[in-house]
Amino acid sequence: MLGWNVPYDSNDSDFDICENLLAMYLDENPNEIPWDAIRYLIAEANYGGRVTDAPDNRILRAYASEYFSPNALQPKFMLSSLPTYFIPEDNSLNAYRNYARELPLQDFPEAFGEHVNAEISSLIQDTDMICEIIIGMEMGGGGGGASHDRDAAVMGTCETLLEKIPEEIDWEEVADRNSADVSPLKVCLLQEIERYNELLTQLKANNKTLIKGIQGFVVISKEQEEVLMALYEGRVPKSWLGTYPSLKPLGSWVPDLIERIAQLNFWAYEGIPKAFWLGGLTYPTSFLTGLLQGSARKNMVSVDVLSFDFVVQAGDESTITALPKEGSNFRSMSLEGCKWDYNAMALADAETMQLFAPFPIIHFKPVAKKKNVTDGFYQCPLYFYPIRTGSRERPSFMIWVDLKAGAHSGDFWIKRGAALLLSLAS
Repeated sequence: MLGWNVPYDSNDSDFDICENLLAMYLDENPNEIPWDAIRYLIAEANYGGRVTDAPDNRILRAYASEYFSPNALQPKFMLSSLPTYFIPEDNSLNAYRNYARELPLQDFPEAFGEHVNAEISSLIQDTDMICEIIIGMEMGGGGGGASHDRDAAVMGTCETLLEKIPEEIDWEEVADRNSADVSPLKVCLLQEIERYNELLTQLKANNKTLIKGIQGFVVISKEQEEVLMALYEGRVPKSWLGTYPSLKPLGSWVPDLIERIAQLNFWAYEGIPKAFWLGGLTYPTSFLTGLLQGSARKNMVSVDVLSFDFVVQAGDESTITALPKEGSNFRSMSLEGCKWDYNAMALADAETMQLFAPFPIIHFKPVAKKKNVTDGFYQCPLYFYPIRTGSRERPSFMIWVDLKAGAHSGDFWIKRGAALLLSLAS
């Protein structure tokens, strides 16, 4: 569940090619094994040739780095944290058969370097899929009485939504109010207001039309029928998710939208919050680009020479008294596949049954591009929402964030599927 972002197919010929490559390099180099060449041909050229996602390719390299190394030649080399999986010592064919018979029929997440929570997440996903199928089968039947109850329920939902949906933000007033602001973030603000205003207008129009359709004043179109069914099932209609992707159910999505509009109003009339909610934007990358552009103009340098330094804050939002001189503080991020150790100020293994862990406020500070830091740090991917692949139109991946790896190596967190999320599914 927390391993590959994209499912890939492999076959016996892939294994055979790698086996032949390994045998050839070992036979031709009896004195010094070319580990780098072996790892490259297996993780990059052969199996890696199928991989289209950059974080997925990094997983392949992590496994290859561990399994194809001098350590693998040591007696009883452990393949995972479980005592069951190891490379047996030289022995008879019958001993190898006995070893294979003792392997478990079901592979545990730890066998692949993942946390037990990965299996829990997978089971939850399977359960959700089964429930959706059952609900869909139930929705297919029913007579006139059931249809009347459905329409009454949706009518109530539409009326509640019309009461809760915020008013559109006056774009022209905000533009005039911030006319003296020539920073790139002003453009980002106006674009966000424009997108959210379109969404709010659509929500009100859809709900009003649906109410009239249920009352019999207008004909319900196919699109409105899809909205009706989604509202009845407590889902967010697909047509409402064009502004920004979300996995939240309707009951959580509406308060989330209200909070997004509240932040935009504060930004428009009061200024950027001391701790900004990056996940509250439709395009967070545009805000990050605006930060770099603003810093480049301020320091009279090219934006191409700038990147971010990531400073995790020890205190909560109440301890922040002023805006940073460079960059911005961000709040409300979550960790998946790990947790944050506030004492060590570094990553730590997740608690069992804790699928998502809160992440402290972090300062994205524009600095001159630095060399890639590997020792003691984990290059953590930041995703917009839990579906890490996103879609062809809207990638979920945002940026790499350098975090202290704590007691484990970066490869450990790669196999754990550790990542930062701007929003959750609940």
